[in-house]
Amino acid sequence: MAHPWEEERPVSAWHPGGLSRRNKGKTSRTHRPVLDAAKCIKCSFCWIYCPDVCITRGDPYIIEYDYCKGCGVCAVECPKEAIEMVREGQG
Repeated sequence: MAHPWEEERPVSAWHPGGLSRRNKGKTSRTHRPVLDAAKCIKCSFCWIYCPDVCITRGDPYIIEYDYCKGCGVCAVECPKEAIEMVREGQG
């Protein structure tokens, strides 16, 4: 049996019942975040501010594109500019 997070993730403890659902390839995202692990200082700002809970902390941090809507909040909040928004289908 698959873990429930394979299909949906809780948005946060402060937003009970809110879920981020897997896109399953059906997204209107025009840009996607690309993380430069060399610049990343693991401050967790991207993880904290991501409204879709699509960033997994680890070494290195991982962006789950199946959940990402391409809002760019992670790139804006990153103090080291380690996340760049790249047009979908490039780089």
